[in-house]
Amino acid sequence: MLQIKNIGKNFGGVKAVDDLSFSVDKGEIVGLIGPNGSGKSTTINLICGVFPVDLGNISVDDKNISSLPTHERVASGISRTFQNIRLFKDLSVWQNIWVALQQDSDQSAGWMQEWFGNSKVQKEKIKEILVFSGLGDRFNDLAGNLSFGEQRRLELARAIASKPKLILLDEPAAGMNSDEVADLRQRILDLKKLGLTVLLVEHVMELVMNVVDRIVVLNFGKKIAEGSPENIQNNEDVQKAYLGGG
Repeated sequence: MLQIKNIGKNFGGVKAVDDLSFSVDKGEIVGLIGPNGSGKSTTINLICGVFPVDLGNISVDDKNISSLPTHERVASGISRTFQNIRLFKDLSVWQNIWVALQQDSDQSAGWMQEWFGNSKVQKEKIKEILVFSGLGDRFNDLAGNLSFGEQRRLELARAIASKPKLILLDEPAAGMNSDEVADLRQRILDLKKLGLTVLLVEHVMELVMNVVDRIVVLNFGKKIAEGSPENIQNNEDVQKAYLGGG
């Protein structure tokens, strides 16, 4: 599904990502972890096309997407969430999903007028997404009136709306309490039941260890370990990195 081969990215002579290689198989949940500044978010941005790679290749389903602009990567089946919630808080919950559905459409500017229309098929699709995301009863509520955890759910629902093959979750548990993290864990596992592939960047280790199939660990832009949650938990290089010795 996702193949990262020897990618590199420098910023002002600093190697943010250094000869990184790993893969994510179809239907797999892979965690990408590491101390602050280890290159996790930069890797996500390279996959999405926010930054171009300096070296190496990124492929999805054996198609090299390394030089594609962001919108073409979305069209190839990549979706993401962000560390900082990015919603239209003055629009309703369902309208936020509607916007996400239109982002890769080829329609003219006239689609703007349809936001508040009565497209039965579109609204049914939106309702299905919101029910799946645990927001079925918040259909008409303003996004800005949702709790923090519900806003996180809505952002995840927006990512699902584009029918992606691969979802990149960039620190989705940031700012959540323990109950919200527990709910998020189930939401991520539900993505797998849908057949989606997930790359999870996260600092909340309890979430990572209880949801992923495999973990890739970065430090100073390099991969220092890869394996099952159990193996990573007992890896000396990983322990040194998190304790500041790596």
